[in-house]
Amino acid sequence: MLKVDELELGSNDAEDYKRNNYKDFFNTVFLKNSYLEKLLNHNTFFLIGDKGTGKTAYAVFLSNNEYKETRSTIKYIRETEYQKFVMLKREKQLFLSDYPTIWRVIILVLLASNVKKDNISNVFSKNEKLEKIKNAIDCYFHDAFTPELYQAIQIVENSKEIAGLIFKAINYQNQESSQITYNETNIQNNLQYIEKNLISSIMSLKLTLNQFLFIDGIDIRPGGIEYKEYLMCVKGLTEAVWSLNNDVFSVSNGSKGKFKAVLLLRPDIFQSIGLQNSTNKFLNNSVYLDWRTTYANYLESDLFEIGKKLLVYKQNLDEVKALATTIWDYYFCWTIPSTNDKREFDTPFIQFLRISYSRPRDIITIVQLMQRIQEQKQPKQDTFIEEIFTSSDFKNSYSQYLMGGIKDQLAFYYSDEDYQLLLHFLSLFKGNSRFTYDFYAEKYNYFTEYVLNNAKDLPEFIDTKDMFLQFLYDSNIICYVDENRSESLYRYCYRERNIANLTPKIETGTGKSYLFHYGLIKALNLGAYN
Repeated sequence: MLKVDELELGSNDAEDYKRNNYKDFFNTVFLKNSYLEKLLNHNTFFLIGDKGTGKTAYAVFLSNNEYKETRSTIKYIRETEYQKFVMLKREKQLFLSDYPTIWRVIILVLLASNVKKDNISNVFSKNEKLEKIKNAIDCYFHDAFTPELYQAIQIVENSKEIAGLIFKAINYQNQESSQITYNETNIQNNLQYIEKNLISSIMSLKLTLNQFLFIDGIDIRPGGIEYKEYLMCVKGLTEAVWSLNNDVFSVSNGSKGKFKAVLLLRPDIFQSIGLQNSTNKFLNNSVYLDWRTTYANYLESDLFEIGKKLLVYKQNLDEVKALATTIWDYYFCWTIPSTNDKREFDTPFIQFLRISYSRPRDIITIVQLMQRIQEQKQPKQDTFIEEIFTSSDFKNSYSQYLMGGIKDQLAFYYSDEDYQLLLHFLSLFKGNSRFTYDFYAEKYNYFTEYVLNNAKDLPEFIDTKDMFLQFLYDSNIICYVDENRSESLYRYCYRERNIANLTPKIETGTGKSYLFHYGLIKALNLGAYN
């Protein structure tokens, strides 16, 4: 068996797995489960999950591989693209109602540009119009067009010129001159002209394989773009994905393969967008990544399976099969007294679950951090050592990792100044990882007085003490303690959220108790978690 410092554990950022040097590793450790199968369904348009649950991993796996008669590409929206989008709105005097049209054109351009000739069965009879459109676009970019978001947005920005080139290309020698007319009076007409021609051309193709487009990168709002403006941009994108999939790509044209665009979203952002019939869209048109398991049943969970697969890479498989236990228990071979009378002892994986949010990234990060620290302190060990897990070095590193994730999550809604206010409030709980509602109310009153005395407006999430408590719960910083049963239950938002209840509510009032998440306790200087 490989020693601990010989294990290859990959990256905890799935975007890295697009690189060639990581592809073999990722294909080996990636877990092909029911979420992947549902994602291939033609009516699945949204991939929804909290940060760290693997949204990008699924999109990257499908873009790296031709899997079950499906070809995929993944595109990331960066800060540059959003800034370009906002600039377009201002310079072209666009309305919010224009956003879906803009995004439809962008999505259609990206899909059309990624169709290869070997995926078209009627390449000689029906591909001519699409080739003319692609040649017209390429001509505008002086034969240097690449199917990336930034250049697709440039097509929108220069829609008058692009529409003119397409008009000339498809009407050369009077071909199709009476079907779709070109009107250059304004950007809206130009975009509609481009959209209609793209739709008619790609929907005439007979694909042999599905052609999917995954759109990632909307979870963090870029600096300098106001929340409301950003949300309208994302809402327009979401509406465009829905309308293209539901109204265009779902129409049967006798093709074996289908086009589809899939948007990667956090559940809170999906709720914020306010799509019509959002509950039905969540139920019928989404994959929701939920890795929750229980301490009693974790051995059968997909989350535990990911942990095992992570350790198998480049091992001698005969040696792995010869183990008297699982490879996970081989490398993590200590036990501790159980927190539950029904269990004889607790395993390391239970400890990992306790300090995690039941996300693949958390488990991977725990193992990576332990390996890194153990290499420095006790190198060349056969297995992981419990003292590394309980060390201050590990606790500090892991706790800061979780706080970084919370900061990224909140960046969608709030400024860095708001985040600093949150940290100031949390510092008031020093040494109190568990607290009552009355204790919280006392700290809240002190905090709001401090903010107002420093001539600052209260951020929206601080408006009332119950609203602020709900905010802490939604962010999974705290849970509430359910003591209305024989055994107290710690109810975290991520554990209570389900398809029927995307926004679970925290219990409030005198007599209620709350607990900071175990994994955050070190970063917030609240004591110990073990």
